[in-house]
Amino acid sequence: MNVGLEHYLVVSALLFSLGLLGVIVRRNLLVIYMSLELMLNAANLALVAFSRFNNNLNGQIMVFFIITVAAAEVSVGLALIVALYRRRQTAHVEDLTTMKL
Repeated sequence: MNVGLEHYLVVSALLFSLGLLGVIVRRNLLVIYMSLELMLNAANLALVAFSRFNNNLNGQIMVFFIITVAAAEVSVGLALIVALYRRRQTAHVEDLTTMKL
C-alpha cells in the first residue's frame, strides 16, 4: 500500500479534531493545554507532509519554528497553571472564573 498525501492529511485532521474537541468539552486546564498541543502537532504533521510531497524544505523549517514557540508556550503556560493551582487548589475552569488571585 502506498501512503499518499491524503493519508497524512486525514490523520492530521483527526488529530486536530480531537484536540479541538478536548478544548471545547474538557474543563481541566491541563487537559485543555494538552489538547492545544495536540492541535499544534496536527498542524506540524500537515506542514511536514506538504513539504515532503512538494519536495521543498519550507514546511519543515516552519515546523522547527512552531516547535520552538510551543516549547516556550509550555514553559510559560505550565508555570501559570501551577501558580493558579497553588493559589486556588483547583485546575477546573469553572472555579477559575476570575484571574484575580
